[in-house]
Amino acid sequence: ITSIRACIKKNIQNALFGMGNPLLDICAVVDKDFLDKYGLKPNDQILAEEKHKEMFEEIVKKFKAEYHAGGATQNSVKVAQWMIQEPHKVATFFGCIGKDKFGKILKEKAEEAHVDAHYYEQSEEPTGTCAACITGDNRSLVANLAAANCYKKEKHLDLEENWKLVEKAQVYYIAGFFLTVSLESILKVAKHASENNKIFCLNLSAPFICEFFKEALMKVMPYVDILFGNETEAAAFARERGFETEDIEEIAKKAQSLPKENKKRQRIVVFTQGKEGTVMTKGDKVETFPVLEINQSKIVDTNGAGDAFVGGFLSQLVQDKTFEQCIRAGHYAANVIIRHAGCTFPEKPDFQ
Repeated sequence: ITSIRACIKKNIQNALFGMGNPLLDICAVVDKDFLDKYGLKPNDQILAEEKHKEMFEEIVKKFKAEYHAGGATQNSVKVAQWMIQEPHKVATFFGCIGKDKFGKILKEKAEEAHVDAHYYEQSEEPTGTCAACITGDNRSLVANLAAANCYKKEKHLDLEENWKLVEKAQVYYIAGFFLTVSLESILKVAKHASENNKIFCLNLSAPFICEFFKEALMKVMPYVDILFGNETEAAAFARERGFETEDIEEIAKKAQSLPKENKKRQRIVVFTQGKEGTVMTKGDKVETFPVLEINQSKIVDTNGAGDAFVGGFLSQLVQDKTFEQCIRAGHYAANVIIRHAGCTFPEKPDFQ
């Protein structure tokens, strides 16, 4: 039986495909002077401006910085790989980096996480970074997309050896953040999944995606088999679509019934709500699944929770488990990740 299991698991190499913005997370405990110097609030998430340029070098020189391979999609596939453990390289990841020191670190970190990362490398822009400036329980995030913004379909996705990896996959996951980078790449992958009755998953990712990139979002929606989001993203999506309801179960139902290309699969909508239960559409019903309880004092950082939930979910989906089991694994992974800074985790999961 063990050898049969090993054989089945062997066949899931490259079965999960992710594409998105690879960012190197630079985490360091800093002081108030550092925050003040760059005009940062203790607890915030912003995109880097001109005044933050030198900050990325300074945080490494002045403080003890830790590097983690980050970016929403890369975080999720990394968690999925961690949950599965063996074989390695269940997850493939595509994204754009620079030919520089940070790019080299990203490659090393992806390798350590056993993710099969194939980056498009270019020299125009440096590797994207996200500085996590930690003071006490707070962390101020400053993201500089840079190279991540330079992904090109014709320079990478269309290449025969890369497209073969896309064809090898059975489950596809892309965070909505990538809609700002390469809609044509997303559509090519989404159409492939739809035409071959494979599973294509998309995350709403942020209210600004639902608001300012809604045209791109709605071009991809007909190919979406599983839609992820949290309660604030769901509310923003409902407002933009004119759903005229703030009830999360109703929003999930309405999102489920938006037009869909592949009629062989009914769309599933999964909305997390922090410590409240996770909502999932099933047939014509909507079910709520309670999250695992956690003592407030054990929570170190909730920032990677959404990415981790998706990673846990995908780890079971790619092994053909039930959707209930997928949600259970999502809740488990999120519960582990919020006990650590950044999207990091212990050596092995303890999930049955």
